[in-house]
Amino acid sequence: MKYFLLLLPFITLTAFCQQAPKPYGPLPTKAQLNWQETGMYCLIHWGPDTYTNKEWGYGDENPKLVNPSKFSPMQIVGAAKAGGFKGIIVVAKHHDGFCLWPTKTTKHNISNSPYKDGKGDILKEYREVCNKLGMKMGVYCSPWDRNSPLYGKPEYVTKVYREQLRELYANYGPLFISWHDGANGGDGYYGGAKEVRKIDRSTYYGWDETWGITRKMQPGAVLFGDVGPDVRWVGNEKGIAGETSWATYTPHAPDEGKKPGNGYVKDYEGTEGHRDGKYWMPAECDVALRPGWFYHARQDDSVKTPQALLDLYYKSVGRGACLDLGLAPDRTGMLNEHDVISLKQFGNILKETFAVNLAKGATLTPSNTRAGSKATFGAANLLDADRYSYWATDDKTTTPQLVLDLHQPKTFNVIRLRENIKLGQRIEEVAVDAWQNGEWKQIATATSIGGNRLIRLPQDVKASKVRLRITKSPVCIALSDFGLYKEKIYPPAK
Repeated sequence: MKYFLLLLPFITLTAFCQQAPKPYGPLPTKAQLNWQETGMYCLIHWGPDTYTNKEWGYGDENPKLVNPSKFSPMQIVGAAKAGGFKGIIVVAKHHDGFCLWPTKTTKHNISNSPYKDGKGDILKEYREVCNKLGMKMGVYCSPWDRNSPLYGKPEYVTKVYREQLRELYANYGPLFISWHDGANGGDGYYGGAKEVRKIDRSTYYGWDETWGITRKMQPGAVLFGDVGPDVRWVGNEKGIAGETSWATYTPHAPDEGKKPGNGYVKDYEGTEGHRDGKYWMPAECDVALRPGWFYHARQDDSVKTPQALLDLYYKSVGRGACLDLGLAPDRTGMLNEHDVISLKQFGNILKETFAVNLAKGATLTPSNTRAGSKATFGAANLLDADRYSYWATDDKTTTPQLVLDLHQPKTFNVIRLRENIKLGQRIEEVAVDAWQNGEWKQIATATSIGGNRLIRLPQDVKASKVRLRITKSPVCIALSDFGLYKEKIYPPAK
């Protein structure tokens, strides 16, 4: 009897403790989590097209053209970092087939240019600077090659393209992303043939085997393509995700049973994703800082303003996607001062806006907390620095409320919400209220929280209490962040 009484407290405690919520739907990999945390990165286009004033080179460009007088990866990557970006993707080879590293696969590369007397290696220089500045690095190696005489034949894939990927992965890692463009086949130089060559992009590159190289050599890198397999194209080059944006997606494939990456994307579906998607495949929003991806002097006065970049930030990163901003160094190998200034000012706005979470120090009163340890499931986790600590509710409680008592009136115009996406994308709709004039007033609604949701209010709100209402969720919540911020400029860019 005494033995039973000693065990009773343990039995009682165990009976009322709950385990963590069960994951819901597809889940992100470690590499996808790293990508999500990156938030913003830059895609750098520079090469023969910079000197020919084109966007797509034909493939017959003379390597002697490529001869920057002041190439400075420190200036370029430093400008990206000043803008708040956490990584870069180097366009190591665009459609013209010119390689910015001394590859063994083709003579159409940097070693046959005058740069550093043929001893240059643009990829190596970017890698060294990324290491110094603590920036992540990725690579873009175009599958389409308008220079190669082998393009369109099986030998191009096995002896050229895959070998180029192997060289990049072996010599310039670690990489956080391997970026694959959707442009494939058409007219080109092709070693002097000057003809049109078409391929079936769903089968020609043997994607399963090709991507297997990435998985083996750069396991920490996500694979970007029109339809994944890890990150999908958002369906436009405007840098904008859907107001509702699901991280899950099911590709439209020519035949049933196709894997991610072998199908095609419908623009609007790439923008919004699928609530019931089979795969965790969040969206990347790509957009150039200038009208073109490559540098053109005539566009020096058309660089996106800091306010325009901020608007894109809310419509991409703020909707659970990542922002991929195109940078275009000029013929000297540096960013134009217009680009540098815009990036710096944009970075300053972000830094100032999100420096202080006005919800810090608030008293949090949830309508329900999952039975168990408050340290594990309590609402206080919403205000710490851990992106994956979270407030969870009991399994049957899917529409809870949470009141933040700020103790004094505070003025804010941005609300940030995040879920612990290690447990999936769970919440479908929320509403936010402010206590004003002795009553609750609804100030915002949102859908599809996921890895990050920023609600930019149309005007400042001053309140001493704020209430969050989860209005729709198929399962119990696992919310990891609730922040209130004051943006430093108005009005929003149009």
